[in-house]
Amino acid sequence: MRVCSLSSVKNRIVLGQPLAFSVRDADRTLLLARGQVIADEAQLRALMGRGALVEVHELTEAMRQPQPTRSPAYLRDRLPEEWDRGMQDVRNALSATPDRMAEALDGATTLLLSLIDSSPEVALAQVVRQPGTGTGHYGVTHSLHAATACQAAARYLGWGPEDQRRAFQAALTMNLGMLDLQARLSSQVSPLTSMQRDAIHEHPIRSVEMLSAAGIDDHDWLEAVLQHHETPDGRGYPHGIGDIGELAEMLRYADVYTARLSSRANRPAMSAAQAGRELHQMAAQSPLAAALIKAFGIFPPGSLVRLASGEVGLVVRNGEKAHRPMVSVLTNANGEPRHTPVLRDSSRDDHAVVALLPAHAAPIRLSDERIATLIAGA
Repeated sequence: MRVCSLSSVKNRIVLGQPLAFSVRDADRTLLLARGQVIADEAQLRALMGRGALVEVHELTEAMRQPQPTRSPAYLRDRLPEEWDRGMQDVRNALSATPDRMAEALDGATTLLLSLIDSSPEVALAQVVRQPGTGTGHYGVTHSLHAATACQAAARYLGWGPEDQRRAFQAALTMNLGMLDLQARLSSQVSPLTSMQRDAIHEHPIRSVEMLSAAGIDDHDWLEAVLQHHETPDGRGYPHGIGDIGELAEMLRYADVYTARLSSRANRPAMSAAQAGRELHQMAAQSPLAAALIKAFGIFPPGSLVRLASGEVGLVVRNGEKAHRPMVSVLTNANGEPRHTPVLRDSSRDDHAVVALLPAHAAPIRLSDERIATLIAGA
């Protein structure tokens, strides 16, 4: 019975409303059956304090049901903090001992998929608005960003909740065997050493070994991790095979795409439009690559843009066409900050996007809380 902590799914709990899953004690004893309620905050804190658990298969079923719409206040006050906690949970899971790794991965996955479900646009903004090099552990942040991208593409393609979860977890763990090396390479300007080349070549095998040691036995998950650097022409690694699975292909594209969005010591970060063009050139005929590009759009949520009107604003969601997003404008045509943002549809010619701007060009300070609020209010 695979379980994760109740605390990792607390944002799927509505106090006083029927639970979508049962709650068990740390020794797996049933405490609350599905359909019962957690009455108040005190009861919830008490359950979390005693290490209450939830079964993963029940969570997967619960994910099929839409969450209640989150208010702007929730997104402003809770979501950025929960994302930070999710990032720490990912770091803890990827560095966990074999006997703890599977449970830790399930808990981190459930929390983050729940946050994505609360606002997919905020999730995309987390990937697009990446911090500069030297901030955090690159191996961990890249793993989370690639997993978020994979899940976005899987959702765009209409994959079911179980397949979306598998895609997220496979992407989260595909570089498990070289996380620390990834972090070092993000700030390294000298050529790779022979030992580093060997470690990179072998990391898919090492990642599968570590997952297997942790008790992960999902064949599709493990196969995707093993094959995520193989290519149809047989020139990939570690085995140089040409017959690769769909999920492995998805992981490879998400790995490449999100790496382009992050700055390195020897190059700046690319825009989503640039990264999308490179991915299209690499895999023009692939519906998986196309889904990834379309899920983000040319100007993804979180992008700062200038409109034909002269206004500057933040993209809050994709429009019907990839280059025509919805924009919350932060200035007037003269560049003066607005007291109250106004939503613009860039499919109108007078509000068309004419330039993508760097984040530091924002006319006001855009904290994570502010971004979440702008997106929620769109």
